[in-house]
Amino acid sequence: MLRRLAFLCLLGLAALFAAGRAAAGEAQGPIELRHARVTTTIDGVVQTEAVDLSYHWDRRHRGRTGFASFELPFRVETLPEVPWGVFIPRAGSVFEVQLNGALLQAYGDLGQGNRADYAKAPVYVPVPGRLLKEGENLLQIRIRADSERRAGLSRLTIGPATPVRTALFEGAYAWRFTGSVLLTAFSLIVGSIALALWFTQVDTGATGRRQRDALYFWAAVAEFCWALRVADAMIPEPPLPWQLWGVLMAGCYAGWAASAMMFCYHLADWAQSPRTRWVRWPTAAVVAGTVVFTWLALNREEPRWLTAWLAVEITIVLGFVAAFAVATVRRPSVERLLVAGAALVTVAFGTRDWLVIRLSDAYGETTWVRYSSVMFGVALLLIVLRRFHFASVQARGWVKTLADRVAQRERELASTYAELEEVARDQARTHERERILRDMHDGVGSHISSAIRQLQSGQTSPEELLRTLRDSLDQLKLSIDSIHLPPGDIGALLAALRYRLEPRLAAADIAFEWGVDELPPVTQLDAHATRQLQFLLFEAISNVLQHAHASALRIEADARDGAVRLRVIDNGVGFDAAEVPEALSKRAAAIGARLAIESRPGRTVVQLVFD
Repeated sequence: MLRRLAFLCLLGLAALFAAGRAAAGEAQGPIELRHARVTTTIDGVVQTEAVDLSYHWDRRHRGRTGFASFELPFRVETLPEVPWGVFIPRAGSVFEVQLNGALLQAYGDLGQGNRADYAKAPVYVPVPGRLLKEGENLLQIRIRADSERRAGLSRLTIGPATPVRTALFEGAYAWRFTGSVLLTAFSLIVGSIALALWFTQVDTGATGRRQRDALYFWAAVAEFCWALRVADAMIPEPPLPWQLWGVLMAGCYAGWAASAMMFCYHLADWAQSPRTRWVRWPTAAVVAGTVVFTWLALNREEPRWLTAWLAVEITIVLGFVAAFAVATVRRPSVERLLVAGAALVTVAFGTRDWLVIRLSDAYGETTWVRYSSVMFGVALLLIVLRRFHFASVQARGWVKTLADRVAQRERELASTYAELEEVARDQARTHERERILRDMHDGVGSHISSAIRQLQSGQTSPEELLRTLRDSLDQLKLSIDSIHLPPGDIGALLAALRYRLEPRLAAADIAFEWGVDELPPVTQLDAHATRQLQFLLFEAISNVLQHAHASALRIEADARDGAVRLRVIDNGVGFDAAEVPEALSKRAAAIGARLAIESRPGRTVVQLVFD
């Protein structure tokens, strides 16, 4: 029992000892390294000195390249039981991190000049516990410094991983790197929306030329330029040589500023007045001057040229923004107030960045203007969307107005069509009455007139008079039938003739024969021509009834070789074909038919041919 108690006591003491060691390891918090011993190598000259961090290479060695090795000693009282790490806000352009002579991490190749740039984002370097030792430790940072690459070293922090990484690194990383990603995405979205609206919102002006709103175009250009400029923070190794890449990035910065100025130019309606059109030329000077002086500064390793030009550029932009603010005060609107406020804040932040980054010895500072640009981007987005909404509402109003006008015109057209249809029906009824009267006059009328003359002469027999009156009645019936005859349908016409005249043929003891094939429509026969054909055939059959003394009559019709042939054949006494009235031939020719008559005792053929 005593042994067991003793064993438990020993275990408790061991646990307390281990907890004490862990607490001791964790008790030592993060260590900020503010002082270093730096050894520089410039043009083969080596120099060592003690410095206070931050160390800004371009401020200490203007326009010169070289190497620097920083020794940062620190003390660890007790070996930690938890992981440690190093937080480096800024170092570069390329660098190596060593602890107690062991390489922790390398960022880029120290032997390659003007290539990668790892100073764009903060760095967290894990520290293996086995490399730390109780007492004095030495952290070494070796850098390669190229002219105008903002090389140097900021203050460092080393300590337990949890506070160093969570409290320090992640916040700085979000501010500089993640923020750049979000800004790039935001600018690309706004620019794409503006560009899409510029392509799709086309207006036809008074001159008839298709016009696009320049406001959308400059908004798109500004956002795309800024997206590329901010994306540089995510590109440690540019795809172009440094000089070209540096000029491109500076050009994107100037392009963003110039495009934003042109956006304000069109928003203020300065393009509408010849007196203010000159305002657009400073925007070209901003881009051209930035490109030229950046190229000179990088190739001649003289950063002061670019610094001086940026001061001129800020002055130009400030003057432009001030003029736009005055125009906004004179003619205020929601759109202009938004842009004027965003522009003033952006100019203020840009001036701060120029003073801090280009003139002061501060190292590790982040530009503020990249975040103020969000205000300008939001203002652009709101204006673009607001104008698009206004244009959409206006378009819907135009569509409604147009639809109302179209509906009114449709009602007017419907009324006009109704009136025209009524007039057409009246005309059709009038024409039909005239046709019936004409047919009765030419057909029934002539037969009745003939009957009257026979009665007046007193020389006709009752049989002849009866035949004449029957012809008149048959003609009248055929005229009525012709109303319903389809134009060009010869088969229907012959069927109507057979129906009306076959009883008369039977009463006259004339045998009737039917030899009609299936016939295609004769397209050249309209309604009037069809009735004329009916009259011709009736006349031929009526002559057989009255004069031929025939005992048989045959009607034939066929279609061969592209022609339709009609024949009326009887076996009567015949007649002299040369004495046929010329009017019959003319009537046949008028309807597009060729009339052929052959007659001899026992066979008479009247033929009509339609080619």
